[in-house]
Order: sequence, then C-alpha cells, then structure tokens
Amino acid sequence: MTPLTTSLAEGDARRIAAILAPYREPRPARAVAELAFSAIPFLALSGAALAGVHFLGWAFLLLSLPGGVFLVRLFMIQHDCGHGSFFRGRRTNDALGRMIGVLTFTPYAYWRSMHARHHATAGNLDRRGKGGDIDLLTVAEYRSRSLWRRLSYRLSRNPLVLFGLGPAYVFVFKQRLPLGLMGALREGWLSVMSTNLAIAGLLVAGSLVFGTGTFLFVEMTTLLVAATIGVWLFYVQHQFAATAWDRDGEWGFYRDAIAGSSHYDLPAPLRWLTANIGIHHVHHLVSRIPSYRLGECLARLPELRNINRLTLRDSLGCARLALWDEQRRRLVRFGNTGG
Repeated sequence: MTPLTTSLAEGDARRIAAILAPYREPRPARAVAELAFSAIPFLALSGAALAGVHFLGWAFLLLSLPGGVFLVRLFMIQHDCGHGSFFRGRRTNDALGRMIGVLTFTPYAYWRSMHARHHATAGNLDRRGKGGDIDLLTVAEYRSRSLWRRLSYRLSRNPLVLFGLGPAYVFVFKQRLPLGLMGALREGWLSVMSTNLAIAGLLVAGSLVFGTGTFLFVEMTTLLVAATIGVWLFYVQHQFAATAWDRDGEWGFYRDAIAGSSHYDLPAPLRWLTANIGIHHVHHLVSRIPSYRLGECLARLPELRNINRLTLRDSLGCARLALWDEQRRRLVRFGNTGG
C-alpha cells in the first residue's frame, strides 16, 4: 500500500477501509456507558438550571452552558444511531435516536436521510447541496454572479451568520418542516411532525412545572449553545484550506472521504465531550464505526493522525474560508482568489 496521504488512489483508500472494517462492531456495554455519561450530566445540569433560575435567580442560567455541551454529546450519539452503529440492533438505534431527537430538536428519520445524502456526495462539486451541506461556491461561480448575489453569498459566509444566526435558524426553524424531503412521507412529514408534537409536549410540560418564561429561556439557551458548537464542528470537518472537492469524473467515494474530511485533533477533554467526531476522515471512510471506537482506528493506523490534521488553534483560521479554487485546489478567502 502507498503511504497514507491525501493523494491516495481510490483503491488504496478502499483497502484502508477494509483494514478498519472490523471496528464497525458495536460494543453494547460501552454504548450504555457512553449514553449514561452523556444523559445523566445533561439532565442534572438542565434540572439544576431550571430549578435554580426558577427559585434562586438568573445566575443559574450559566448552567445551560455545560448543559449545551452535553447536549452536543447526545447529538453525537443520535448521529451514531442514524448510521446504525451505536448499538447492534436497528430498532434499538432508531428508538434511541428518536428520543434524543426531541431534546436536540432534530427529527431523527428526516435528519438520517439527509445525512446519508451528505455521506454519499461529500467532496463532489457536481452534487453539492444534496445533504444539507454548508453552501459553497467555486471562485469561477462567484465571479460569474451578479453583484447582489455576490453580496448575498458573502453574507451567508460571514462568521456571525454561520455561527450566530445560522444555528438558531437550522435547529429552531428549518427542521420544523421536511425541506428537501417533501415527497417522502415516512422520512419527511411523519418524522418531522411527530418530533414537532413531542417537542410541543415537552415545552408545555416544562412550562407548567417551571413557568413558560423560565423553561423557554433555559431550554433555548441550552439548545443554542449546542447548536452553535455543532455547526462549528460540522463546518471544520469539511471547510478547511486543504480539503478536497472534485467533479464527477475525478471524484472517488473512498479517496474523497479521506481527502475531504479533517482530523480535528482536539485536546483529550474536548475530544471526549464531542464523542470523537473530530476523527472525521475515518468516520467518512467507514461510517458504521461507532464513535467510541474511532480512537482504536488511529491506534491501528497511526499514519492517519497526520492526514488533514487541524488543532484547535488551526481551526480558527477556517472561519474566513469561503471559495473553492479549482486551479489551486484549495479553499480560499474572498480576498485571496488569485486574480
């Protein structure tokens, strides 16, 4: 096999996937522990925030911040369930995914279908936008647009919109309707509307116990903290300078899974809190590997650690990247388009 680099041929990337295939096997005891270590702190922090704000004062709203972090971890478990990888049985995965979806405001079957499209098309320039990806233009496409459409795109890529307004729009509003799956009854309308009804029930019950203002304020703060972190993670997983995008004729599923996804090498506590989702190149290569086994894959093939590696400090520079330069094969800023 050739050395592990982002210039791997499709066949070499496929062989790496075969080496890592045994790690797809879930470990039920580990899965239960991961769920407990996520759900119990989240529920405790949320309960303390609600009770504290209701009875003692608004300073307890600060507990929504770590509560939001553990909600991110629950979302990552929901993500594993969508891939059928957290537990062995599909019914168990689906039941848990639907329950967590009420807490994350994310309709499970709808999200699962859209996310499958993301995995099937990631890194393919000719199939962009199929799986709820962040909008991306090439340099040539941007230059060909009218002034108004350029300004609109610039606004959509502004960090204040991407990581401020964007998460609120996606999780609070966009996911309330089955956009993109309007014709799919089961994965579209049924998933979204049943989740909406469950969320409404949660909001009514919480309001009756803690008061409408208190419950909504704590609930929305926790959700938006989680949503912002989640959107940031999704962004840096694919929107980094050395990522890869190819047209249909050159695109390869396995090769672009590695080349187009980052290894977000976070400090150990943050890596645990984000359920190893930063090991994203491995996840895209073999999506059925449970999040709690991704670290084993790096131990099996240590060379993968340095492919598309981003540190926390490195990732901050990704926020201003906006256009894919097909000539230089790099993601660039608006002011660095080479002409």
